[in-house]
Amino acid sequence: MRQMSDSPAPAVHDAPQARPAERPNWGRRIVVGGVLLLVLVVLFFVGAAFLPRWWSHRIGDQVDGNTAQGVGAGLFYGVVFTLLPLLVLWLAFRRRRPWKVWLAGTIGALVLAAPNLLTLGIVVGTGNAAHAGERTLDVEAPSFRTSTLIGALAAAALFAGALWLLISRRRSRRAADTLRDELRARDEASRDETGPA
Repeated sequence: MRQMSDSPAPAVHDAPQARPAERPNWGRRIVVGGVLLLVLVVLFFVGAAFLPRWWSHRIGDQVDGNTAQGVGAGLFYGVVFTLLPLLVLWLAFRRRRPWKVWLAGTIGALVLAAPNLLTLGIVVGTGNAAHAGERTLDVEAPSFRTSTLIGALAAAALFAGALWLLISRRRSRRAADTLRDELRARDEASRDETGPA
């Protein structure tokens, strides 16, 4: 004789309940965005008052008033910290990717370009810190700013040339593949017209 089970039989039509669509909390997003904007503004003003002096003294310590060292350091910073950010941006944006990858690539490029951006801030800045940084670079790092500009322009030209070569090589490969396919199709068509020997 079979024993009866106390557990209820499973329901046949147990369909998962559809969750209601969650609406974005715009109030929270606006508050978070406002706080982030305020933090960025405060960081900008603190950086504008502190970073030009700090950066000019770091470069002054490296160059130590030597013009040759100023030229060498300027070319190094200009080339390296222009080429690397451009490479990171190219790797991030060359294909369609999620926006998080683009954001990470942009932030990474800005971090890598920071030395050149700091030098640019000293050159084009109008505040007291920028003017103090200019005076420090004039005395302790002669020829650094000009060499950095030359290095940055050379790196940008080198990157643009390499990119142009890469794109033209891909185009010529595609054109060669298209011509090869057309030639193969023409050979097959002529073979079909002549028929078997």
